[in-house]
Amino acid sequence: MLGDAEVVIYDRLAPVEVLNLAASAELISVGKEPGTSLNCQDDINRLMSFHALRGKKVVRLKGGDPFIFGRGGEEAEYLSGSGIPFEIIPGVTAASGVAASSGIPLTDRRYSSAVTFVAGHRAAGAELDSLDWTSLSALGHTLVFYMGIANIREITGSLLKHGKPGATPAAIVSRATTPGQKVVFGTLSDIAVRCAQEALPAPALLIIGEAASHSVLHNSTGEPLWAAPLGKGDTCIHPSTGLTR
Repeated sequence: MLGDAEVVIYDRLAPVEVLNLAASAELISVGKEPGTSLNCQDDINRLMSFHALRGKKVVRLKGGDPFIFGRGGEEAEYLSGSGIPFEIIPGVTAASGVAASSGIPLTDRRYSSAVTFVAGHRAAGAELDSLDWTSLSALGHTLVFYMGIANIREITGSLLKHGKPGATPAAIVSRATTPGQKVVFGTLSDIAVRCAQEALPAPALLIIGEAASHSVLHNSTGEPLWAAPLGKGDTCIHPSTGLTR
């Protein structure tokens, strides 16, 4: 798909290695920096339609799955309403990538049979108060907050205020699946402080629940259990084939 693209409109988190696959395409960045108003959604929609109506093959490249906190639904509705045909290609949502790269199983039949994804920030003009904190706090399974690093104190404070125990395990994973990945472990009552102490950069996902204390790749201080790359005789868990040697 990228090899055939004539225009690639990409998000801030699109890796250079992926963009290099579109060697002959015009590359247009529409990445949104936290706290800025650049590249509003209406402008992105118009940019897609402008190039598509010129007869160009356009790829709208996301950093994860387009339909999980990726505004893919909004963009698809706009294209449909404009009479522009399109194809949707599924991606790997951030929570799945974080789970694999940090070794934190978001579900496990022994302690968490479900997982809830929550947006850690709201649309312009909306407040996090609009979330049902009472229900979220009462859930006994894993909570994953996307894009929550800027509001981590508000998120953890709201859960505590509505009855979530302060000793609930928590972890925050910054820049997951990249060479700059960092994992910090703590509890609901102290993870915001630990995050600030480490000066973790965005993007980051906040994981709350018993799952956060069961990483199979890191110890409780965030240090990797396996210092060296896998070699002959080591075991790898592959998403499609299971255990391989």
